[in-house]
Amino acid sequence: MGLFSALLGNAGAVDQESLIKEYGKLLIEGESIELGFKLIRDTFIFTSKRLILVEKQGLTGSKIEYKSIIYKSISRFSIETAGTFDLEAELKIWVSSEVNPSIVKQFNKSVNVYDVQNVLAFHVLK
Repeated sequence: MGLFSALLGNAGAVDQESLIKEYGKLLIEGESIELGFKLIRDTFIFTSKRLILVEKQGLTGSKIEYKSIIYKSISRFSIETAGTFDLEAELKIWVSSEVNPSIVKQFNKSVNVYDVQNVLAFHVLK
C-alpha cells in the first residue's frame, strides 16, 4: 500500500499470517480469518463468524477499540469499484435497520473489491 493512498484513508490488504499474529487472541475456537485490511491506524478483519473493526485512538494509538459485528446483523452492503481516475473503491455496510451506512471504508486499487463482496455475500446471504 502506497503512502499517498494510506494518507487518503484507503485500505490495503494484509496477509493472514500478520493478522493472526497480531489479532489471533480475538478469535474464538473454530473461527478463522478470511480477509483483512489496514488503514494507517485501523484494521478491519473478515472472519468466518464476524467482522472485526480495530480502531486505534488517541495520539499514541495505545487505546484500542475492538468492534465485533456478526454477519446476521448486516442488513445490506454495497461496493463501488474504482474508476479510471478514482484512487479508491468503496464499501458501505448497513447494520440492522439503520437508514445510513454504519460502516464506510475505502480501498486502494490493489484490493479486489469483488473478493470483499464475495466474503460478505457468502456470510450475509446464508
